[in-house]
Amino acid sequence: MSVIKYLLLILIGLGGGLAVGSGLVAFITVLDIIPRLTQLTNAHRYIRSLEWALVAGALFFTFIDFFHWGAHLPIIVSSIYGIFAGIFVGTLAAGLTEVLNVFPILAKRVHMDGSLLFLLMAVVLGKVTGSLLQWLLHL
Repeated sequence: MSVIKYLLLILIGLGGGLAVGSGLVAFITVLDIIPRLTQLTNAHRYIRSLEWALVAGALFFTFIDFFHWGAHLPIIVSSIYGIFAGIFVGTLAAGLTEVLNVFPILAKRVHMDGSLLFLLMAVVLGKVTGSLLQWLLHL
């Protein structure tokens, strides 16, 4: 590969990273995800810790992905990590849906006003099924 191709590849990678990173920061900032999450979990005194945990986690897992680091841990340790990661993603998603009132709007659009529980269970079961398929079948 020539030097120009490498420079172009670096420019595209940095541009894509800046675009995605800016979108994530705008998403979290504009929608007040962290303050809403602390309100839902009644953890107002930990708001700074949650913000720093989000930043540290993003940086740490970026380095893991970038440098292809791996950890060969026992299945029980991986399972415990998976549970905590799932709890984090679930509470973050709960904070987001609280901010946007997604499910009541969706229920009205698909004419399921009286069946909101079925709509929520369909979303939950779909996410669980998709996660299990990805883990078990390595999709």
